[in-house]
Amino acid sequence: MSNILIVGAGGVGGVVTHKCALNSDVFHRITLASRTKSKCDRIAGEVKEMHGVEIATAAVDADQVSEMAALIRDVKPDLVLNVALPYQDLPIMDACLETGVHYLDTANYEPKDVAKFEYSWQWAYRERFEKAGLMALLGCGFDPGVTGVFTAYAAKHHFDVLEYLDIVDCNAGNHGKAFATNFNPEINIREITQPGRYWQDGQWVEIPAMSLHKPIDYPEIGPRESYVLYHEELESLVKNFPTLKRARFWMTFGQEYLTHLRVLQNVGMTSIKPIVYQGMEIVPLQFLKAVLPPPEELGENYTGQTSIGCQIKGKKDGKDKTYFVYNNCDHAACWREVRSQAVSYTTGVPAVIGAKLMVQDTWKRAGVFNVEEFDPDPFMKELMVQGLPWVEQIDPKLPHDYD
Repeated sequence: MSNILIVGAGGVGGVVTHKCALNSDVFHRITLASRTKSKCDRIAGEVKEMHGVEIATAAVDADQVSEMAALIRDVKPDLVLNVALPYQDLPIMDACLETGVHYLDTANYEPKDVAKFEYSWQWAYRERFEKAGLMALLGCGFDPGVTGVFTAYAAKHHFDVLEYLDIVDCNAGNHGKAFATNFNPEINIREITQPGRYWQDGQWVEIPAMSLHKPIDYPEIGPRESYVLYHEELESLVKNFPTLKRARFWMTFGQEYLTHLRVLQNVGMTSIKPIVYQGMEIVPLQFLKAVLPPPEELGENYTGQTSIGCQIKGKKDGKDKTYFVYNNCDHAACWREVRSQAVSYTTGVPAVIGAKLMVQDTWKRAGVFNVEEFDPDPFMKELMVQGLPWVEQIDPKLPHDYD
């Protein structure tokens, strides 16, 4: 039995709160906090109505270490589960160190004024957490998160040497909106408009945004045009699996989405540089976020599936081997269970699994870690029972060229 503090009341925060309530035998006390308490109260009302579990709520500015530390001292949680904005990772980690509480997040730190996301800022906390006897688990969503666990599972059970890794991510759902993002618009658009980057022969190769693409066949969905992006789990995976010759991340985008995005870029609406409008300083991308549909409001009429997995080539017993492990998740089923769409669901459920493994001492080490640094088997078992069942294919034909 444990006490958990969830920070962030967006789409993922809603899923995490629902799923913690559905695991109330593990999480006996749940507190949800956000800058806007009314969002927390709405989620708490849903959870009470659907699952009969009481959720405490609170207001907090997670940018302020002092406010976060005061809330932690009041709630006295065993673990802070951070699903707020990536900008807030470091202040929340600082508050956890100040109050002596374990930490988990789903996305790595990103400065507000630079579209740059990497683990260096958080990895720099390793010694401080280790000396404090505390654990920080980074990137415990799906990608990053489950993709790292999938890779570790493949390395443990199917390969002696990993050589090629392609993470493939498809959302074949339809939310009925002309243009919307499936998670925080500000973070999503910053991510996909940056140059692409992948690992090749011991170094990073940078390419223009969305310039490398091809159709990939996704299970139960079919072929969808997929684009190489830089994604944060590549940074930790090539570090923790140094035999990888190449590691790439692919994501699907529909032509209507890309057309809207190109127009928004051309007129300056995706810029993160402040401008002065009617005497006020505003950031165009933040204004765009304000007028787009919130991700947590997309779920009710969402149809279709997501499909995310790892396609791997390497060697076993001196012979070439290929492997594909993936999960397909249905948008409508997520709405019925936790009032969410599948993109938020596939991020939130792994965070709850990671929190469960931490509070039960299944995953327990002092320091700062990525998910692939732990035994993948307990996590893979939990995926099967928490709503994200996985499928594996042994020696399939994969859609990639190999040296």
